[in-house]
Order: sequence, then structure tokens, then C-alpha cells
Amino acid sequence: MSLFWIVIRQLAEIEEMATSKKVITREEWEKKLNDVRIRKEDMNRLVMNFLVTEGYVDAAEKFRAESGTEPDIDLATITDRMAVKKAVQCGNVEDAIEKVNDLNPEILDTNPQLFFHLQQQRLIELIRNGKVEEALEFAQEELAPRGEENQSFLEELEKTVALLAFEDVSNCPVGELLNISQRLKTASEVNAAILTSQSHEKDPKLPSLLKMLIWAQNQLDEKAAYPRINDLSKATLEDPSV
Repeated sequence: MSLFWIVIRQLAEIEEMATSKKVITREEWEKKLNDVRIRKEDMNRLVMNFLVTEGYVDAAEKFRAESGTEPDIDLATITDRMAVKKAVQCGNVEDAIEKVNDLNPEILDTNPQLFFHLQQQRLIELIRNGKVEEALEFAQEELAPRGEENQSFLEELEKTVALLAFEDVSNCPVGELLNISQRLKTASEVNAAILTSQSHEKDPKLPSLLKMLIWAQNQLDEKAAYPRINDLSKATLEDPSV
């Protein structure tokens, strides 16, 4: 049983008690935690899932050798996926599209929104580099037809083209499109699509579990004073203040 479900169970038990806050000592809390057995294999799979999803291929290979935990996808594909992600992050969108098609042409064929966002990112890079005429031509030939078919695409296209109306993009209401964060957003979308095509979760499980732990502790705070984890990076229990 995971730590999340331990906390949930404690919450259910406490709700059945008196309405006043119950004080749970460190000794009581640690005893309850120690009564639960979590298999090392499950923890290893959780770590491998994080390494694979986030693209840490070298770490995944070392972890497989040390723990004997097999990943659920070919580790060689991680290198290809990270090459696509890096290309987008560096603004080399055409190269990224080629690499995606080399991996699996169905990814873009079956995901029009992703393809539009990649093409939109190409337009953004043209504007960033001051290629105004080329940007206008690209927008008209490649993106405008898609905007005619999809209202949300049209709205995104209009926002992107609006960048051309401002000499100083710092005064542009959509200037954030030129921020690196926009590249990262597009890169994450491509990364998720590739993972999905490989029948792998698009997000690692570990952050989701940590979010559930935080939520469960916040719920439990209303019912009891107990040793809680305040710093997730250290994962140490801190005594309750009573």
C-alpha cells in the first residue's frame, strides 16, 4: 500500500472520531507506517517510469543494470524522442518534424492539433529571426487553410501574426509567444504525443503521487495534528505543533 493510501486510511479513521483535533504522536504515526509493506520492485518500477518518461536514458540504463528493472519501452527510442524535444527547444522545428516522421509518421497524421502547433512554432521562429516576408508567406500557405477549418486554429494564427504589427514586441499583448516558455510548451506536447504513440504514459507517475500526498495531508490537517512531510525533497517527518 502506498503512502498516499496510508494517509487516506488515517483520514477516514479520524473522521469517525470526535470533532476535536486528534494528536498523533511520532511513535504512533511511524508504527502505522511501518505496518505497511511496499515491495522494492514496485518502487523500482516507479523510478524507472520517471527516468523513461523524462528521457534520462543514461540513468535508465544504469538503473536497469543495478536494479534489474526492465523498462516498458526500448531505451533506444528515448534518444530519438529527446532529439525531437531538443530540436523544438532550440527552434529547429523543421528538423523536429522530420525526426517525428522518421519515428512514426502516424503521430502527426493523426494529431492535427500537434501538427498545427509545430507549424505555428515554425512561424514564430521566422518572426523571431526577422524574416517578415517569409513569415507572411508561410502563414498564408501553411496555416491559413487550417485556420479556415478550425476556429481555435484561426484564433491562434491571428495572435501569432499580430507579432508582426509591433516593432517592439515587449509592447505586444501576445509577446509571450516569443518567450522560450513557448518553445518548451510545444516541445512538451510533442514529447507527450511520442510517448502516447509508444503506449507509454505521457506523464511520469511520481509527481502525481506527490501531488496526491500533498492533497491528502491538507485534508488530514483539518482533522488531526500529526507528523507530516513539509519538505518533499527530504521526505522527513516533522513533529506536529500543538
